[in-house]
Amino acid sequence: MNPEDTELIRAIEAVVLASSEPVEPQLLAQLTERPVDEIETVCAEMIERSEAEARGYVMARVAGGYRFQTHPDMAEYVERFVLEGQHARLSPAALETLAIVAYKQPISRAQASAIRGVNVDAVMKTLHQRGLIDEVGTDPGPGNAILYGTTREFLERLGIDSLGDLPPLSEFVPDAEVVETLERTLRAEPVTTVPAPDESSSDDTSS
Repeated sequence: MNPEDTELIRAIEAVVLASSEPVEPQLLAQLTERPVDEIETVCAEMIERSEAEARGYVMARVAGGYRFQTHPDMAEYVERFVLEGQHARLSPAALETLAIVAYKQPISRAQASAIRGVNVDAVMKTLHQRGLIDEVGTDPGPGNAILYGTTREFLERLGIDSLGDLPPLSEFVPDAEVVETLERTLRAEPVTTVPAPDESSSDDTSS
């Protein structure tokens, strides 16, 4: 590796480490006065190298930029660390609503409520305050309801580069055979009633 490449890598590492948000390749190119294609090639090599070195952190492409983040294999230890001082975790209801917005966006509050079966106004307000969702437009239909979508902060929190990296919903939906089996297994069986003995016939027999 020549001195220029070493200097470029060190510059990228320094900028990415200093930033609290993913750094876009265009900005890195501007700062280092190098072509964007060269920056992306170098960053891809840095990502591979960070994986190969088996460290506790890796360089990753997230939300259209680059950042350093903890290695997925270390999630158990990071979770312990985070939960020790975590006082504002999202509730199950908030996580469910966020998933609905992520997969169905753009979506209105009323549409999200219809899918969940309960009013989600308060939950949507919380997600908006956390910066995970934002207003992305209005419904052209009656009432011009506000439509919501996920934000860059959402991509950063999930550690993905775009919504296309979300797992397909088909992975969470059982196939038709499984659904049929569940319905057959859980279906209530009809109750069989045993007729009461005929007292009159019993009397006749005893006599």
